[in-house]
Amino acid sequence: MAKTTTKPARKTKPIPSIVPTKKSEDPTAITMMEYGGLQVAYDHLNKVLFSGKLPDAMITYTRKPHMNGHFSEDRYSARDGKFRKPEIALNPDSFIDRTDEQIVSTLAHEMKHLEQYRFGKPGSRGYHNKEWAASMKAIGLMPSNTGAVGGKETGQQMTHYIIPGGPYQQAFKALAATGWKLNLQSTVHAGGTKAPPSKVKFTCPSCGSNMWGKPESKDICGDCNQWRAVATAVADASYDQQAAE
Repeated sequence: MAKTTTKPARKTKPIPSIVPTKKSEDPTAITMMEYGGLQVAYDHLNKVLFSGKLPDAMITYTRKPHMNGHFSEDRYSARDGKFRKPEIALNPDSFIDRTDEQIVSTLAHEMKHLEQYRFGKPGSRGYHNKEWAASMKAIGLMPSNTGAVGGKETGQQMTHYIIPGGPYQQAFKALAATGWKLNLQSTVHAGGTKAPPSKVKFTCPSCGSNMWGKPESKDICGDCNQWRAVATAVADASYDQQAAE
């Protein structure tokens, strides 16, 4: 009888995965880290400063010119139409040379717009009214159209400054004590310069009346007979309701 031999079974090679795996030494994906951190900050402020009453919102980064941030109601909707979400956007261009405490105060500023829209009476077409100004001061943020002491507390374009020792500052200190921090800002390119503005705002130092013109313009206030000076930048955080754009 002829002797038969059997070949050993062929070893099959494992099918390579089409899903890339992260090396153990790789950091957490930056998108998850940054946007997850924004959600942590939102939840903390909501609990400490807003009694947890604010609804969920879509928090994004967007480079909307001349703004630190904006709020818009019903900016996002589910693809199946089952729900809508408001948007709070922060501008990473404005992060440069600002502290985390200052940047997060813009988040609180926009959360105040969300609160007013849901539970109060927002001003027409994004106007920062007295109700909004009073609620800002209640959490330790002082409304100011210049961002400094003495600025107007209401108006179309509005920023704020942090009241030392106020509720917001205490809330942020508690957040920072956990190790929380922001990780990103817009890149500053070496040698890059911004194009000069085509128009700037001039303000009378006496009566506060305004005039827009080219940077080299000169104008005397007709009522006070004083030269209008270039106004302090006021384009900052602003309420941006979708229907008002």
